[in-house]
Amino acid sequence: MNKSFKIFAAAISMGAALAGSAMAQSEPASSISELLNRVRTDAREMSAENQRRLQEFREARGQQSALLAQARSQLSALEGQAAGIRTQYDQNEARIDELSAQLREAQGEFGELFGAARQTAGEFASIIDASIVSAQVPNRTATLVELSESRALPGTEQLSQIHRRMTEEMILQGQVVTFDRVVNGLGGGQPVSVTRVGPFIAWANDGSTIFVQWTEGENGDFDLSPLDRQPPADIVNAASRVTNASSDEIVMGPVDPSRGGLLAIYRDVPNLQERIAQGRTVGYIILGLLAISVAFGLLRLVQLLLESGAVAAQKRRSTPSRGNSLGRVMAVYEEYKDRGIETIELKLDEAILRETPKLEFGLNFLKLAAGIAPLLGLLGTVTGMIRTFTQITLFGTGDPKIMAGGISEALVTTVLGLVSAIPLLFIHSFAASFARGVQQVLEEQAAGMVARSAEERRPS
Repeated sequence: MNKSFKIFAAAISMGAALAGSAMAQSEPASSISELLNRVRTDAREMSAENQRRLQEFREARGQQSALLAQARSQLSALEGQAAGIRTQYDQNEARIDELSAQLREAQGEFGELFGAARQTAGEFASIIDASIVSAQVPNRTATLVELSESRALPGTEQLSQIHRRMTEEMILQGQVVTFDRVVNGLGGGQPVSVTRVGPFIAWANDGSTIFVQWTEGENGDFDLSPLDRQPPADIVNAASRVTNASSDEIVMGPVDPSRGGLLAIYRDVPNLQERIAQGRTVGYIILGLLAISVAFGLLRLVQLLLESGAVAAQKRRSTPSRGNSLGRVMAVYEEYKDRGIETIELKLDEAILRETPKLEFGLNFLKLAAGIAPLLGLLGTVTGMIRTFTQITLFGTGDPKIMAGGISEALVTTVLGLVSAIPLLFIHSFAASFARGVQQVLEEQAAGMVARSAEERRPS
């Protein structure tokens, strides 16, 4: 029994090592003897396969040796060729050094002159490339670049290119011209009209005036592209006047002496939306109060205007109407005109008192909003200064930009509070004036009714 178990274990290990895939795809063995026979058969097949591969390797060994010998022969030949090339290279370097020394000796004092000419050509080529004049007249620096990179002696024609390009640049810089040029992001890739004022400033006309800049791209080429943020409207209008002016007309136009530096500053100047955002939470509260108060105040102004018109129309009619305050007061008079004078006076006073709250409705709210808006601005000023002093405590005063956020919050909220209070005060003043006017009309008409009633009752 023990011997049979050992045979079974050996069969299992051999089958797992030599014929696992074949055993996995065959039918299960019905007995241990059949399993052992399968293992022996697979082992013989694997042994035969290994012998065949070994024989193939031995047969190819001679061929591999021949290929190795051939590769070594080629390596030796290439090493010899490289040694010859290295020798020739060293000889050429020595010859170049010898000729360079002869050239320097032959040049004498002219060597420094030609070196200065090459340096000047390279520097001026960079100036021309960076000039916005090149947007109108491109490809002017090829000869200058060739001269600056050349190691040979420049000829008369090459040297004359320097002062020619300088003269040409000076002439072009004194011109105000309009030309067609492709501007990135404008015209759908088609040329648009571009106006240039010397080398200082330029703008495109694509339905509207858009200032452009001459900038270097990622590939080293210069292109015209719109400014990230356009300057204020007065500068844009001045540029439009220059574009629309005739050749013999003198107009005032924009000029940037820094050649784009001043216009680039507008990129960091916040617009109205960014200014409001600097006010933070207090600023938004002030604007919300302003919007609600102005809307309510304008509504009350319209209502009081309509009421004033209705009262003025009622004064011209003897028949009272319930649609206006004077008509309701007249209706009270008609109801009690047969009573005593004192009763009529009291009833009319009572009717006027009932109309007064309707006329003065919301006026106290407008007055309160006009008073609260500056106080909220003062609150924003205090919170902004607290934030500023906190930043000074944490980071010091070395960088003014660190304190700019808190100072902006303090000033912007103050401005918003004052800007909100001014229109609210005007609206409250107009609304109160209309309300007092209607009240005065009611009192005058009531006094007239009492006087007329008393006169009618006096004996003739």
